[in-house]
Amino acid sequence: MTDNRSSMNWPVIAGVAGVAALIGFGAAKMAPSNAPSAPSAAPAAVTQPVAAEAAGEVKIPAEYLKAAGITVEGVTSGDVSSEILAPATVAAAPGGEAVLVARANGTVQRVNKRVGDTVRAGEVLAVLDSLDAASMAAERRTAQAKLELARQTFARESSLFQQGVTPRQDMENAKANLDVADAEARRAAAVARAAHVSDKGDGMAVVSPISGKIAAQNATLGAYVSPNDELFRVNAPGAVQVEASVTSTEAGRIQVGDEATIVLSTGALVPATVRSVAPTVSGNSRAGTVVLAPKGLAATLVIGEGVQVRLHASGSKAAAGLLIPEEAVQTIDGRDVLFVRTDQGFRAQPVLVGTRSGGVAQIVSGVKAGDRVATRNAFLVKAEAKKGGDE
Repeated sequence: MTDNRSSMNWPVIAGVAGVAALIGFGAAKMAPSNAPSAPSAAPAAVTQPVAAEAAGEVKIPAEYLKAAGITVEGVTSGDVSSEILAPATVAAAPGGEAVLVARANGTVQRVNKRVGDTVRAGEVLAVLDSLDAASMAAERRTAQAKLELARQTFARESSLFQQGVTPRQDMENAKANLDVADAEARRAAAVARAAHVSDKGDGMAVVSPISGKIAAQNATLGAYVSPNDELFRVNAPGAVQVEASVTSTEAGRIQVGDEATIVLSTGALVPATVRSVAPTVSGNSRAGTVVLAPKGLAATLVIGEGVQVRLHASGSKAAAGLLIPEEAVQTIDGRDVLFVRTDQGFRAQPVLVGTRSGGVAQIVSGVKAGDRVATRNAFLVKAEAKKGGDE
């Protein structure tokens, strides 16, 4: 009897299983096509633009630093009270610039050089056609003729005096006339030579006294010029100095030989030393002048260019510390940081900032002397770091 009941249950069980299969198939068809399937393998990692951001580093190519004008400087020892930030101007060093002017009235007959050309010392840049030049040449020839006549007269009188024919007085008069003629000949020759009058007296040359490049040209072919009119300006390469304006109080703290840094408009840094300090102040601003001598890269300095200088005044009595330009200190999440240079970019280093004065910040802790950090345009590094964090 038990076997009969078992045989009767098999059809029921088969029917229930079939219904369950149909329900499962329908549910599978109605499910969304993007439903997650059973995991087969872990997905590949996606490379982020700043992969090192988790480690506190932002990768920036060296080409970007140059294009963006980001300057990297070393942390130096010192104190804020000993650092002086002052405006300055690049000027020609003594003997590094020559201003060529017309020595007489005349007309520009020939122009041999133009702005930007390289010239040698003694090279003729232009020639003037001048009546004054002809007069100078005539005076030179006249003086030479009188000198020659005086020499012959003195020689004859000396011979006659030795023979006892003429008295000593005649010989002495001839000697005096010779001395006067010699002085007049020297004067006429010096005037003609200073004006660079040609031997024939038909022109006056404009000659460069130094080697360098022509920075300015006012000589125009056929133009009439007067004495002391500027015709050319020649600058010798690298012969420059930087003149900084400081207050009388600051000037008293600066000494000859102090170290300094010249900051160009491009962000480039040029080391320099203090060459001299003016003992007086002048002008309505009552500012003194400090002259700096660049140590290197003098060719990058352009005469007349405005720059900034950072002076380390050795005359200040201050405690030792760490210094950095104030623009290097950036704020991230309410903390002061410096971006320390790494092999591939920069690392945000939290620091404790002390006194800030005159564009310089004192670093109490966080970095050490010699660490290279982003200074000028450091905010661009901060922007890259924040962008990497957002991504």
